Amino acid sequence: MKPVDPRLFRHARAARGHLMVTVALGLVTTGMVLAQAELLARLLAGAARGRGPAAFSAALIALLAVMAVRAAAAYGGEFAALRAAATVKSQLRLGLAAQLQRLGPAWLGRQQPGEITTVATRGLDGLDPYFARYLPQLVLACLVPTAVLVTVASADWISAVIIAVTLPLIPVFAVLVGLHTRARTQRQWRLLARLGGHFLDVVEGLPTLKVFGRAKPQADVIADVTDGYRSATMATLRVAFLSALVLELAAAVATALVAVEVGLRLLAGHLGYETALVVLLLTPEAYLPLRAVGLHFHASMEGAAAAGRACDIIETPPPPARAAGPGTGEAATADLRRDDITLDAVSLVYPGRNRPALAEVSVTIRPGDQIAVTGPSGAGKSSLLGLLLRFTEPTGGQITAGGVDLARIDVDRWRRQVAWVPQRPYLFAATVAGNIALGQPDASREDIARAARLAGAEEFIEALPQGYDTPLGEQALRLSAGQRQRVALARAFLRDAPLLLLDEPTAHLDPLVAAQILSVIQTLMAGRTVILVTHRHAWHGGADRVLTLDRGHLLQPAPGEPAGKRCGPVAVLP
Repeated sequence: MKPVDPRLFRHARAARGHLMVTVALGLVTTGMVLAQAELLARLLAGAARGRGPAAFSAALIALLAVMAVRAAAAYGGEFAALRAAATVKSQLRLGLAAQLQRLGPAWLGRQQPGEITTVATRGLDGLDPYFARYLPQLVLACLVPTAVLVTVASADWISAVIIAVTLPLIPVFAVLVGLHTRARTQRQWRLLARLGGHFLDVVEGLPTLKVFGRAKPQADVIADVTDGYRSATMATLRVAFLSALVLELAAAVATALVAVEVGLRLLAGHLGYETALVVLLLTPEAYLPLRAVGLHFHASMEGAAAAGRACDIIETPPPPARAAGPGTGEAATADLRRDDITLDAVSLVYPGRNRPALAEVSVTIRPGDQIAVTGPSGAGKSSLLGLLLRFTEPTGGQITAGGVDLARIDVDRWRRQVAWVPQRPYLFAATVAGNIALGQPDASREDIARAARLAGAEEFIEALPQGYDTPLGEQALRLSAGQRQRVALARAFLRDAPLLLLDEPTAHLDPLVAAQILSVIQTLMAGRTVILVTHRHAWHGGADRVLTLDRGHLLQPAPGEPAGKRCGPVAVLP
């Protein structure tokens, strides 16, 4: 692991001001170390010569002032470093969230969400010791030994030579110990990430595990991983304590060598008393920052490892977009209220899979079309929606909107024209109003209430303890599945986007609730282009067209079928 990861500062430029303050205060601390040694040596030498207190009262006042400034500089340096840590953590978390949105669900589905969650929470919190203690000590380890060596050399070159020869032993031993502990720390972090990810998966799937009687085996797995993490943590701490012993021993031996040679020459009369005091007072200060760096390095390794993983994710290039022909460098726009969407021989193959999710699908979606997409599980229905949501890019063929290649249209501008209701809408631990306004954060309370009324959610929302201001809690478990689906539909009503994508919105509801939701959906579809993925329930209002997918192939493409032709209710059996 590198002493300093430059990526941390590249991704957190706002923290540079705080770090510059830390470095400046480190320079002040260095000056105070030298001044403190000079003043203390002068006081002790004057006292040894029998001078009265009045003779060095000014030096005593100056010494107290220097000690106060040194303490203030140390406090200010740690405070600025903590502010830098808070800034870096905030920017890394924002950058991580933004990058995960850019990479999309297709990339995230191949990762371990629990591990990423651990990185963004507990992992990045470990940056506090890295910035507050390790980096300030690293600055002092560069400044103080150099300043001490120059000062001692001007007073006694023999002692300076001994310090210069023994000083590199501290970083050498620290590097050797660091190489030994790097593998242990990485294993500790992997076990922590695995534990966090597995625990998150178990908690989310606990009802299913209880139903099938598999909760106890999973508890045993968590116990095994926890025990492995405990063992790895204790092994890392053991090495850290032993490394502190090695560094302390090396510094003590080096200081003893200087003290012995200074004492012998002082007895022989070859060295002045005040000079000997300056050398003896400054020698421990030369080794102290290096010892502290080794000590704080081990305490900060976990946070640095997590930050390295966060930087890896942030620097992961998004899936390469296909070439869109001439003019790809210019941003283009499309108006889905009047422009057709055309899929021309579109194919999609996910990484690591041989069979395509979609194979040469060609279809034209006209403004106002209401299309039902049917087919068995794994037929490619959700993959089709993923392409239209720009969660992934086609590996073959071309998607155009108004004759413009979709790759040329800005993703954010495109998604502002799309409303999506998934099978299991995610509700955050915010208020009901906040969840409805997720896609339209500047919406007024009146608009939110109107959207809830259109979605049939007004009655149960007003029955909640605080109405629209009621916090829903984690995953909104206080609401039923049908109520959560109505909140998701209210989001779509509020967004008022011209293209509405519905991914089996009634797949996990009982028939009565499903019929009510379908009735709400029929209202939501008015005046919009709608693509409804359906698997079980009938679309009672009818559809302009029915597209049937099977193993990625479009069995009923009907690209030339007129938009006005309507079909009867669509009912697809599992």
